[in-house]
Amino acid sequence: METVGILFYSENEKKIYTLEISSENPQVRSTRLYKRRWAIVFLFSSYSLCNAFQWIQYGIINNIFMHFYSVSSFAIDWMSMIYMLTYIPFIFPVTWLLDKKGLRVVALVASSINCLGTWIKVASVRPHLFWVTMLGQFACSFAQVFILGMPSRIASVWFGSGEVSTACSIGVFGNQLGIAIGFLVPPILVPNVEDLDELAYHISIMFYITAGVATLIFILVIIVFQEKPDVPPSQAQAAMRNMSPQEYSYLASIRRLVCNKPFVLLIITYGLNVGCFYAVSTLLNRMIIDHYPGEEVNAGRIGLIIVIAGMVGSLICGIWLDKTKTYKQTTLAVYLLTFVGMLVYAFTLNLGHLWIVFITAAALGFFMTGYLPLGFEFAVELTYPESEGTSSGLLNCSAQVFGIIFTICQGKIIDYYGTLAGNIFLCVFLFLGTLMTAFIKADLRRQKANQLAVREAAAVSVCFICPISA
Repeated sequence: METVGILFYSENEKKIYTLEISSENPQVRSTRLYKRRWAIVFLFSSYSLCNAFQWIQYGIINNIFMHFYSVSSFAIDWMSMIYMLTYIPFIFPVTWLLDKKGLRVVALVASSINCLGTWIKVASVRPHLFWVTMLGQFACSFAQVFILGMPSRIASVWFGSGEVSTACSIGVFGNQLGIAIGFLVPPILVPNVEDLDELAYHISIMFYITAGVATLIFILVIIVFQEKPDVPPSQAQAAMRNMSPQEYSYLASIRRLVCNKPFVLLIITYGLNVGCFYAVSTLLNRMIIDHYPGEEVNAGRIGLIIVIAGMVGSLICGIWLDKTKTYKQTTLAVYLLTFVGMLVYAFTLNLGHLWIVFITAAALGFFMTGYLPLGFEFAVELTYPESEGTSSGLLNCSAQVFGIIFTICQGKIIDYYGTLAGNIFLCVFLFLGTLMTAFIKADLRRQKANQLAVREAAAVSVCFICPISA
């Protein structure tokens, strides 16, 4: 048996003692943080960014793509909603693959399929090839299934207990930045011109740039991305590694998760919140153009403001969680402020002043998209030691379902009753989500596991050697 001796000084007895910790005790585990962890999370954020950019690149210039492909507004809405629809049937096999094969395999699959989708789009720049661009968008939406659930998994596998929420926020940050660029860049690269040949030229430039970036990121993933560190970063992660494969069953894990009442409530509330964000993002061009005709570029800028403010909110919330561990209180406060922000946005959109829309959109985005990493990290706390990929996958599945429902319903309400009625429709569900969040029991299992491991490490296999004079 190998032991490690640690000298410590007793202030009361004025003596130095030796603390011996036995290597045979399974509760005492070494941990280490690697600098490479930052490269891993930033590389993940990069290919998540590239994929998220493509989600909204059609919707934010909805009217331009309608003209180019001669299709309806609803058909272009489906270019965004296909991301949501694809996620639902594929999330369970993908989370199973994540559990069985690990982070590197999933990262390679995600970045390769995303790269393939971008090159399919390059070949779709003809007015009669809408089905080809839809195929490329489907490929990118399939890649997204391998991406959305990974931030909390990467944070847990690579980062220490005092930085997991910040790391998760950085992972979500990449996705949000991609959406922000998706709002900003397409209206600039693709102006609203009548000539189809000129329009095809501008669209092809956007598609070629995206394909080039996706290809570079795929190469970097092959070279840099690593499965996991040699030594775990936290006591909770060390305990997970010590579990034998026979102790884990994917189907049993799913059953335990759906029987976890606080987590089921979180699944519903997360879906309501993020589903509203998806609907607002997809229909933003239509809402802005309805009140401010010809302002396609400003519609993109407003979308950019929503997401940039949300990125700041995400990072602040992540750092706050690492400092305070107040998961439920923070989640409830952000949810309530999201509801308030949506109300203000709804009643100021039609005032005729774009500068007001920019301000209210920023406030809405700060809380609505700032909520994303909160949901992920709260879920991991409620479900430990279940797989982070599985819990995140269920959250995202709920978000996609509600996203499709809200986008279709709000779109129809806007068509018949106007933008105010459509936004009030979302406010009702955000209020309902706020009430449900208040009833979530904050059973922080991961925090308890880390605290228990530290206490046991301090108490185990201690023998006092003859005291040494102080």
